[in-house]
Amino acid sequence: MPHTVDFVNVSTTGLESSPVAEALAGLRANEARYFKNKYDHAFTTVPAAEASDDLARVEKVLADERDIVIASPALEVSRFRVEDIDWTYVFYESGLSVNVLYTLGDAGKRAVGFKLSQGMEVPAELADKFKFARQRSKLAGEIRGSYFVIKGEY
Repeated sequence: MPHTVDFVNVSTTGLESSPVAEALAGLRANEARYFKNKYDHAFTTVPAAEASDDLARVEKVLADERDIVIASPALEVSRFRVEDIDWTYVFYESGLSVNVLYTLGDAGKRAVGFKLSQGMEVPAELADKFKFARQRSKLAGEIRGSYFVIKGEY
């Protein structure tokens, strides 16, 4: 069942099994606020079990581009299109958020972003491959993030 993320009243709904559920909920709310402010888009998630195709797409991009397999179970997925950009988000039990930004036009941006919730360790599958920059968020506390450019066609 779809869940529209409220960035005013932050909720852990759908994320309760995460050891950093509060921080992950803040991270998810931070993304919801960004899309509402920039694109006037309501950020909606579904349980990962209801979005197996979208989850498989993200897993394929990670595996094909960088030989990455996320060890943590996926909790929620969001996929939507704004301004000719296809976005897919996956929120993992560990507190990790992965997003795939894929511009549909030939000359557009295509990248994978990683964000770590406050209080979580860098996952082993990412630790040796990326450096994470820090940013502050009123909703999520300290977020650490990194990304890479997608070279293939998906």
